[in-house]
Amino acid sequence: MNLTEHYNQLYKTSSEIISAGKYAIDSELKNESDSRFGITLLIRPNDEIIANIQTFINELKKAEPEQYFYPDSDIHITVMSIISCSENFTLNQISPNEYIEVICRSLVEVDKIKIHYQGITVSPSAIMIQGFPSDETLNNLRNRLRENFKKSGLQQSIDSRYEISTAHSTVMRFQEKLQNPKKLIEIAEKFRDYDFGTFEVKNLELVYNDWYQRKNTTRVLGDFGLR
Repeated sequence: MNLTEHYNQLYKTSSEIISAGKYAIDSELKNESDSRFGITLLIRPNDEIIANIQTFINELKKAEPEQYFYPDSDIHITVMSIISCSENFTLNQISPNEYIEVICRSLVEVDKIKIHYQGITVSPSAIMIQGFPSDETLNNLRNRLRENFKKSGLQQSIDSRYEISTAHSTVMRFQEKLQNPKKLIEIAEKFRDYDFGTFEVKNLELVYNDWYQRKNTTRVLGDFGLR
């Protein structure tokens, strides 16, 4: 899959939708009793990258203060959604150690993972930073996880929503009517190719999380250092 093309297509379609005022509002963001939980293997960018992302978020906040912005602690790249968030899943249904074991096995041959955050894209309900892995390492890891989890017989729903192939980070979601959709797209245009920096992934986290990866509901189940 050509990531640049994918992000460009998404931007083109979604920016037109937003400008026309046909965007989607995520009504679950303010739902206190949202009980959709799952298990995710993820990457967190380093502090330097987070600081660069904040520059962008601050501009967005000035234009649309009522929207939902991801705090520093929640910004992430999904490596693999192992069990998709749903109301039917609770942590006591599984033994986390069995999942940790499969992940450890999948990481045996993994070299360094590097991610370059460059530019932003939009969906009809969110704004994202575009991530580009420097080589095939992340893809290879995902394929190994798919294979090993399928073989394991453990409860999982890998690729059930869609096959993950990007490396983006969502930073803003629409939870209210936008004050000025055109202004928002102007800011997006300004950061369309902005270089947020490159980082080397030092570790992966396996977490039990809600739909939005909010820190106060997240439990870290495993932490995996990369060589």
